[in-house]
Amino acid sequence: MPPLRTWTEGGSTPLIGGHRVFVRQDGPPLGPPVTLVHGFPTSSHDWAAVVPVLAAAGMRVTTLDLLGFGESDKPRRHRYAVLDQASLVEEVWRRYSIGSTALVTHDYGVSVGQELLARDPARITRMAWLNGGLYPDLHRPVPIQRLLHGPLGPLLAPFTTERRFAATLRTVLGRPPHDGDLHDLWVSASRADGHRLAPRLLRYIDERRVHRDRWVSALEDFAGPTLFVWGPADPISGAHVLARIRVRMPDAQIVELSGPPAVGHYPQLEDPAAVAAALVAFLAS
Repeated sequence: MPPLRTWTEGGSTPLIGGHRVFVRQDGPPLGPPVTLVHGFPTSSHDWAAVVPVLAAAGMRVTTLDLLGFGESDKPRRHRYAVLDQASLVEEVWRRYSIGSTALVTHDYGVSVGQELLARDPARITRMAWLNGGLYPDLHRPVPIQRLLHGPLGPLLAPFTTERRFAATLRTVLGRPPHDGDLHDLWVSASRADGHRLAPRLLRYIDERRVHRDRWVSALEDFAGPTLFVWGPADPISGAHVLARIRVRMPDAQIVELSGPPAVGHYPQLEDPAAVAAALVAFLAS
């Protein structure tokens, strides 16, 4: 994966909605727009190996760090609601004069995507999903997420270390990561003590239950082209989620990254070439 420093040097942090938000624009300005939304607890850097391929295919690619993540502001007492993150994406679209756009989301970002679809499905030209908790009853958080989401979360979060962070990520990946990539992920997540925000950011687990009916309807009723690029070895949102998608959305395109070895929770990190190829074929069709 391209180094974090190279990635951040290619973006800027304009003031959007009262906060500094990291945004990148890649590809030709007049190309068909596509917006990529990252997951928890990482940042837009997750897409760093995929974006150049999309840009080379002629697409205008917008990536951003959601509030509380990566290079964006990390206010300590912010509520970090998914609904607010969706509004932030809409503000970025307004700032960069992006009207209709394709949307690609992963992990936490799938909830942001579902909210955006629920608000204005006509704005989304086509939708691509990577591993995430689309159905809250199927979401299986790892033990540390359960702890950080619980009452002891604010006490435990400050003691998160790079070693523990990397160990947790390894448990959800199907393919062994490079140590340098894990280090960059930690640097991004922990910048400005961002790891301390985990209990607040993990409230998305509750929001998924609150907004379940609306968000599942947005997912399943979307009339545009839909693609799932999925790592079945993911213990959080893997093969068990894909099984329901096949039943509930039989017309959707599915690219299952079954390997060997099978991909886990981070398809764009574990097999960026396959993800990029699937996205280019889908977005350019």
